[in-house]
Amino acid sequence: MGNMADVAAAAGVSISTVSHVINETRRVDPRTRDAVLEAIVATGYRRNALAAALATSRSGVLALSISAWQNPYFAPLVRAIESRAGELGYALMMGDSHDDPTIESSLVGSLLDRRADGLILAPAPRAERTTIPMIRSAGTPLVLIDRLSSAPVDQLASEGSEPVARLTSHLIELGHEQIGAITGRRGIQSSVERAEAFTTAMAAAGLHAAPRHMRCGDSSVDEAYTQTLAMFRGRGPRPTALVVLNNAMTVGVMRALRELELRVPQDVALVCYDDFEWSDLFTPGLTAVAQDVESMGRRAVDLLVERIDGFDGPRRVERLPTTFHHRDSCGCERVRAGV
Repeated sequence: MGNMADVAAAAGVSISTVSHVINETRRVDPRTRDAVLEAIVATGYRRNALAAALATSRSGVLALSISAWQNPYFAPLVRAIESRAGELGYALMMGDSHDDPTIESSLVGSLLDRRADGLILAPAPRAERTTIPMIRSAGTPLVLIDRLSSAPVDQLASEGSEPVARLTSHLIELGHEQIGAITGRRGIQSSVERAEAFTTAMAAAGLHAAPRHMRCGDSSVDEAYTQTLAMFRGRGPRPTALVVLNNAMTVGVMRALRELELRVPQDVALVCYDDFEWSDLFTPGLTAVAQDVESMGRRAVDLLVERIDGFDGPRRVERLPTTFHHRDSCGCERVRAGV
C-alpha cells in the first residue's frame, strides 16, 4: 500500500498538492486533481482517516441513534440516511436505542466519544431532559427525525394529525361508531399526536372513544397482539373497526384478529398509519397512510450537513406530507355491494 509521497511521485506533483486533493482544503486544477486521483488508485494509497480528522477537526462520519430493529418503518429510513450520507462523502455509524432513555443516553455518549461530525436522533421518551442537552452541550450539530420536540434544534417528521383524522373519518363515513385504536409507545411525541388526532376526529363526529377501545400497543408487535386480544375479549360491545397507529403494531393486530377468527373487513374494518413495502401482498389490501421515508432520510442528512458546514440560522422544523393508499381492508367494497 502506497503512501502520500508515492502518490505525489506518480502524479508528478508535490505532497502538499496531494494533501489538498485528498482533504479538499484548496482548489486544485481539474487536470492535476485527476492525475492525483489516478495515482491514488495506481499506488493503492488509502487515506488515514484518523490523521485527517486530527488535521481538519472533522471525522467524515455522521452518527444515527434510532430504534431501528423494532419497527419495520425505520429500515428504509436508515437506508435513505446512509445513501445520502455516502453521496455527500460521509460514512454512517449507528446504534439502536430500543426507545429506552437509559440505552439512548449511553449510546449517544459513545457516538459522541467517536467524534461524529453530527448526529441524527429519533428521540426516545424524555430525550428533552437527557440526551438532547448532552448533545447540545458537546456542541455537536443535531437533527431530530420522525419525532418533534420543543428543543431549539433542527427537526423533521411526517404529518401526523391530519392523516390519522382522515383514516378515522373514513371509517365513520362508512357507518362505524364503535371504533378502536391501537396507540404507540407513551412519551413519544408522534404517538401522542396520533392518539389525540383519533379522539378529536371521533369527538368531531359526535362519537366517544371508549377507554376499553383505546389500547396502548407500545409500538411493538407483541404488545399490540396482546392488547387486541384483550380489547375483543373484554366486556361490552366489540369494535367494528380499528385504527392502528404504526406498522409494527399492525402486524400484531392482524395476528390477534386471525387468532380470534375475525375476518378483515367482513368482521372488523382495519386501517393503519404507516404502509408496508409489501402491502399489496396482503389479502385484503391494507388501507394505510404512507410516509415518504426516502425524502425524510435524505432531507435529515442535508439539514445536518448544512449545520456542519457552518449554517447558523434559526432552528428549522419541517413536516412532510403523507400519501393515503385506499385499498380493501376498510370495507369499502362491502359497503358499495350492500353487504
